[in-house]
Amino acid sequence: MKAKYIVAGVVVVAFVVFGAISFMQNNIAYVSAKTAEQTHRTVQVKGSWVKDMKTYYDPNTNTFHFYMMDDEKTILPVVLAGAKPNNFEIANDVVAKGRYENGVFQASEVLTKCPSKYQSKTGPQASAQEASSSYN
Repeated sequence: MKAKYIVAGVVVVAFVVFGAISFMQNNIAYVSAKTAEQTHRTVQVKGSWVKDMKTYYDPNTNTFHFYMMDDEKTILPVVLAGAKPNNFEIANDVVAKGRYENGVFQASEVLTKCPSKYQSKTGPQASAQEASSSYN
């Protein structure tokens, strides 16, 4: 009977350890471009695509090259392993996940935040005024 409790305890501990390790691997911090350059860990950098700088896809290496500017106005060269993300051209914000190596940010994933189809084209205040005037 005690052997069953010991085995059950070992299984529970193994699941807790596995869960903690998985959480630590998926818990990736958001940092600035300057911090990304200084650290050797996988991080996430939020910013916007710099449309005026060269952007291209290299089919030989299956990499997408672009430049992004973080919130501190630092420009970061990014190389994404893979093709250009969907809706990249219309994205308001870009989040690159990866690490800084050899003078570029080597991204394993790039997420895009596109404008909402529910967002007013004239701004949120105009929508509030329109809504209040329709009730009067």
